[in-house]
Amino acid sequence: MEGVKISKFAEKMNLKNLTPDISLEGEITIPDINRPALQLTGYFEHFEHERVQIIGYVEYTYLEGLSKERKIEIYEQLCAYKIPCLVYCSKSMPDEDMLRIATEHNIPILVTEKSTSSCMAEVIRWLKVELAPCISIHGVLVDVYGEGLLIMGESGIGKSEAALELIKRGHRLVTDDVVEIRKVSDETLIGKAPDITRHFIELRGIGIVDVKNLFGVESVKETQSIDLVIKLEDWSKDREYDRLGLEEEYTEFLGNKVVCHSIPIRPGRNLAIICETAAVNHRQKQMGYNAAKELYNRVQNSLVGKME
Repeated sequence: MEGVKISKFAEKMNLKNLTPDISLEGEITIPDINRPALQLTGYFEHFEHERVQIIGYVEYTYLEGLSKERKIEIYEQLCAYKIPCLVYCSKSMPDEDMLRIATEHNIPILVTEKSTSSCMAEVIRWLKVELAPCISIHGVLVDVYGEGLLIMGESGIGKSEAALELIKRGHRLVTDDVVEIRKVSDETLIGKAPDITRHFIELRGIGIVDVKNLFGVESVKETQSIDLVIKLEDWSKDREYDRLGLEEEYTEFLGNKVVCHSIPIRPGRNLAIICETAAVNHRQKQMGYNAAKELYNRVQNSLVGKME
């Protein structure tokens, strides 16, 4: 499994490195953390040594109560495992013996002034995203009224043009052409741009446009949850398109289902307004109101009234 370099982890979490002689090019491959409380008492059965190890205030004060000989013994046992790194929280600091033994075993020691619970929550959240299962697809991802709108369709059908119009209307671009989708939970998919193409849009006949420089930093966004998929396709008179929306259609990425609308393209249709309306309508449904069901109920009540 591809991991996250400890140097990137330390930079993102704003951690201070107390072992500058040790390379931070090692990798973290598991998105969970471990507080080695039991290990500090000498119990190493089922030790999750592949995880980032967090030393909080409780662990620190327990160690302070041990004799020098016992602490050295525990440090040697702990560092004998291939730990990615040790993180000290809540302004606690490792002693000289810990630094010496960690250096001998090539284990980085990082510190933060954040509380243990805050540090743990932030580390888990960030690692869950960075180490989540990932696929790349062809499409455009835009933040429309807070809803992540993934626009898909054949090359040249107008995805980038629709995204550009949405940006002009005040919405934010996440990525054009290639969308990296990460599954951070069974309910949540996060989309982001590859580093190379971030903030760029390709417009046929014009070329590459730098959205961030052209429209300002408020027109772009780094990541966005994927809440709705819009599939653009050429209009066909032989196909029946959904005109009510009573039943939701879904598409699947990495085992997660996302609501999907197929939009037929014809000259004169304003894709930006359609996308905006789809995003707002999706949010309305999430809040419990379904316009199609409301219309259906009105028709049913009208028929019952006439029969009476």
